Amino acid sequence: MSRSMVVNGSSAEHAAPAAAADGSAIDVHAHAMPLPLLQQLADRGLADLRGVAEGIVRLDTRVSGVAPRAPLPLARSQYDVDVRLAEMDHMGVHRHAVSLPPFLFCSTADEHGFATGIVAEGNDALATYVADAPDRLLGLGSVPLGWPDAAQEARRCLDDLGHAGIAIGTRGAGRDLDDPVNDDLWALLSERRTFVFLHPSGVPDPHRQADFWLPQLVGYPMETALAVARLAFGRVLERWPLRLCLAHGGGCLPALRGRLDMGWNRKDVARTTPLPPSEYTDQLYYDTAVFSTTLLRRLVEDVGADHVLLGTDHPFELGDPTPLQTVGALSLERGDARRILWDNAARLLGLEVAR
Repeated sequence: MSRSMVVNGSSAEHAAPAAAADGSAIDVHAHAMPLPLLQQLADRGLADLRGVAEGIVRLDTRVSGVAPRAPLPLARSQYDVDVRLAEMDHMGVHRHAVSLPPFLFCSTADEHGFATGIVAEGNDALATYVADAPDRLLGLGSVPLGWPDAAQEARRCLDDLGHAGIAIGTRGAGRDLDDPVNDDLWALLSERRTFVFLHPSGVPDPHRQADFWLPQLVGYPMETALAVARLAFGRVLERWPLRLCLAHGGGCLPALRGRLDMGWNRKDVARTTPLPPSEYTDQLYYDTAVFSTTLLRRLVEDVGADHVLLGTDHPFELGDPTPLQTVGALSLERGDARRILWDNAARLLGLEVAR
């Protein structure tokens, strides 16, 4: 395969790893907002598409979970497959595992039919979107977290729509991930060994994060740590081993490993599992979108190169536009770089590993 590269060893500060010199990289953190879905929402008065040409969409707060009529970025590649493929080629990425962004999860909706209906429409639209380039794009379907039929929608995504995995938020219907209502979902995903991508779908204490873009800069990493801590202490990870990958390098979670284990050791109320929390979180997977070579190197040291996957948050403005350089800057052994760029994701998504 031949793919154009955004940089090469002579023009970049850090050369792209040789393992990805032909574009052999899989990005598991990429988003799409298909226009047919947005048009369906607009027809119901749930979306304002007048800013599409300027790269903006506004969604009803019951859909987005953010402030009413907040402008949300809508890059053209979110709905134009040809543009996405050109951008992937420019970045040196061969495959995208594509999920809807969290503001299409209906994570704060309090009406059952409303949430499940829109999530199902999103999964249908995503399946059509990735079908335009089946050799390059894989779909990660969404589920109505917090509602009893989340497992049913996950099964439909995998069996009927052909999605390669499932993307979830950090809460839904006012319920956390360890709420028993989600037990059937975890049982299904664990039994099927499904790749699951966890992306924060809200922020703690949003009133304190109204300025400085803090929800994305601080709130999302905090939310991920909180959600996964509940998965660990709530015994979800003990009862149902999940092939779970955390967006943004797990957010604040890696820095809290020692503190969570300390609580498990010293506080009876936190001794809910036979093993300390790090024994479960070390079995999870983490993407590379941490935006610091030092922090990414430490993450690889902590969990191992076989538990780190390439992730960019494409095409959002807080994404990583040079992912091959990001991995190259770590100066890893060739085998470890290859695992992060391709092999780990390929194995979890059921793709060919030996290339």
